[in-house]
Amino acid sequence: MSMIDMTLAQLADGLRQGEMSSVEITRAYLDRIGQTEKKVGAYITLTPEMALSQAEAADRARQSGETVHPLCGVPVAVKDNICVEGVKTTCASRMLEDFVPPYSATVWEKLSAAGCVLLGKTNLDEFAMGSTTENSAFHLTHNPRNLAHVPGGSSGGSAACVAAAETPFALGSDTGGSIRQPAAFCGVVGMKPTYGMVSRYGLVAFASSLDQIGPMTKTVRDNALALDLLAGYDRRDTTSVKRGYTPMGRDIGRGVKGLTIGLPRQMFAEGLSDGVRRAVTHAAKVLEGLGATVKEIDLPSLEYALPAYYVLSSAEASSNLARFDGVRYGHRAAEYADLEELYVKSRSEGFGPEVKRRILLGTYTLSAGYFDAYYKKALQVRTLVIRDFDRAFEDFDALLGPVAPTTAYRIGEKSMSPMEMYLGDVHTVPVNIAGIPALSMPCGADENGLPVGLQLMGKTFSEPMLYRIGGALEEALGCTWKEATL
Repeated sequence: MSMIDMTLAQLADGLRQGEMSSVEITRAYLDRIGQTEKKVGAYITLTPEMALSQAEAADRARQSGETVHPLCGVPVAVKDNICVEGVKTTCASRMLEDFVPPYSATVWEKLSAAGCVLLGKTNLDEFAMGSTTENSAFHLTHNPRNLAHVPGGSSGGSAACVAAAETPFALGSDTGGSIRQPAAFCGVVGMKPTYGMVSRYGLVAFASSLDQIGPMTKTVRDNALALDLLAGYDRRDTTSVKRGYTPMGRDIGRGVKGLTIGLPRQMFAEGLSDGVRRAVTHAAKVLEGLGATVKEIDLPSLEYALPAYYVLSSAEASSNLARFDGVRYGHRAAEYADLEELYVKSRSEGFGPEVKRRILLGTYTLSAGYFDAYYKKALQVRTLVIRDFDRAFEDFDALLGPVAPTTAYRIGEKSMSPMEMYLGDVHTVPVNIAGIPALSMPCGADENGLPVGLQLMGKTFSEPMLYRIGGALEEALGCTWKEATL
């Protein structure tokens, strides 16, 4: 088996047993990137020299007999809204086109301390605002499963480089589905962890009460391995939760007999494509066949989650992006008459259309006279969504539903209709509003051969349960990872 076809667990075993070196693995992935990246466009910045230097250091550490992390020497790709000291962090925006952060995000510090090797920074929708990665200021990313289709977004580059075997795993961020939806579109596994489990320090903020960093991998077990490394308290992130974490994959292999799984009726309503409905319903029946009890459940507040999400996230984006003013850092207009014109020109030139749209929406909802009508009401809906999930988890071990109403659509198909694109987030945003974890994993394909993804949702800090169910489903469905044919 080629090294680029190996899972994270297999690479870790091979390194531990001395069957391969980090330099060999890194070169294999850099060669693969050289062969396929022109077709896929998953990366914004590649770091081959850094990667080989880190790989050599990892090999030296192992050879000297040091006690190293199991993932020491394994390559990784990082979404380009996560800071890595000395490496450009652009957020796929002209506003930060030349920004080189003087510090690293906590998640990269953890990966670096473990000896992981950075292959590069991946493409995304500008400032993580979008569902297709078509909003990048630099280039399109293509879905490796069908190059004429989008990879999803906003973590489209991270999902695409895993699917294309351009990295064994990647980091994404999820504000309203930005890990789970591209994972579903590209046929890989993605986890949106419980809010507060993974530090957000060093993540360029979109919507601070919703953003969460998580891993994207080839398999469920790989995902658990990656999250083990990322999870933990960080005093630099005021939203980080101080608690102990048991190994995420501890229950994989235990099966699902005796568990109760809920199917929210609202996630199987009108608008769900036949191909997605068939694949997700089949997965539910497979769980029943494995000994789980599967029942329908009502979550009435989900009907209002999507509009509440766009009010809340846009309001927070308006506030977070106010710092990009052409004065402190970021793009600065070349010519201006006064301070006001400097602000206007710098922001007009630096931000793309989708970012401007959300800033305007957020500023409007926070303005005098509209705050109570929109923002306050959205916060009230958030409370209702949280209560609905809390009630559900009194009776159910997990909930199961589709990630997106459709499979990946063609490039350009929805770019002229922002509202249509927003509606594609209808099944993912409730999880972010409630702060609960959700695992996206492949469960089949539609009539055109495009991957279908399902999501398993659980109560806060129930990631080991989700991996347990996901592992059983992955084995039973036979949805094992295969690199995209390019």
